[in-house]
Amino acid sequence: MFIAGIDIGGTMIKAGLVEAESGVLTVRCQFPFDAVKGMSGTAADIRMHVDEMCVQQGVQTAELAGIGISVPGSISADGSMVLDAYNLNFHNVPIREEIQKAFPELQRTAILNDANAAAMAELNNGVFTGCQTAIMLTLGTGIGGGIILNGKLFNGGNGSGTEPGHVILNYDGELCTCGNRGCVETLCASGWLIRQGQNVCRTVPDSLISRKAGGSPSQMNAKIVIDAAKEGDAEALKIFHAYLDQLSSAIASYIAILDPEVIGIGGGVANAGDFLFQPLRALVAQKNFFRREYPILHARYGNTAGIIGAAEMIRQAI
Repeated sequence: MFIAGIDIGGTMIKAGLVEAESGVLTVRCQFPFDAVKGMSGTAADIRMHVDEMCVQQGVQTAELAGIGISVPGSISADGSMVLDAYNLNFHNVPIREEIQKAFPELQRTAILNDANAAAMAELNNGVFTGCQTAIMLTLGTGIGGGIILNGKLFNGGNGSGTEPGHVILNYDGELCTCGNRGCVETLCASGWLIRQGQNVCRTVPDSLISRKAGGSPSQMNAKIVIDAAKEGDAEALKIFHAYLDQLSSAIASYIAILDPEVIGIGGGVANAGDFLFQPLRALVAQKNFFRREYPILHARYGNTAGIIGAAEMIRQAI
């Protein structure tokens, strides 16, 4: 028996079939997301590609155990609506209804935030395997996060989810997209690294950062800053050390509340590998209330986390 897992992104939709018994992803595909089509058109596209994958696996779509959908945005407490997904231009979209229209023969549908999906994926033979308490952080354009309590995804006391990226780290800091100032997201997402790199590009044109960006701030990305730091560029190292200081403070704060068994880190910034993780672990050990080292691990699932995590919601239901 299989479960369909769908990860809707700002430009692409990733889809796959996951074995219900083992949680193993057996086949996957991706196709463009077109916001102009709206949710009904998106649901029709998803149906077409799920049908194609079922043909590849030699099963009927009606035989699926269910379908899980991962979305980069806030979900209503009952899991029926996408309240706000800015990258998708989805606001108060009845996603469950549209998916059920496209898949009337399926009895189980689960909708969840993409960071929660990443946390769920890590419960499935990932870095959270066997954990009762853990926290997942995805370091990308924004900061997503998912919390595991009592071995299950914690979706908040009121069902509104959790937003570790919007914990306030500096109350008079930079304005966040949420309207507050100094959120973790403003200081620890890849966007912070990009903005600092752009500033160096403008003010220190002979720096390695600037040269890697071709002298153009518009070409800056987080990888350029991290790569320049790895090569010993003074300006890049200054930025990266400040970033580590900020991120470690955020993680130490989460530890004080949760005392998690594992902290999982995903997203593009995590691809820096040991260059990020080794100093980060040391700083967190210095700063956290319990003054000991915590396992801070690179999440196992990268581009497939949304697919596997969305399917995992159905696996738990059955």
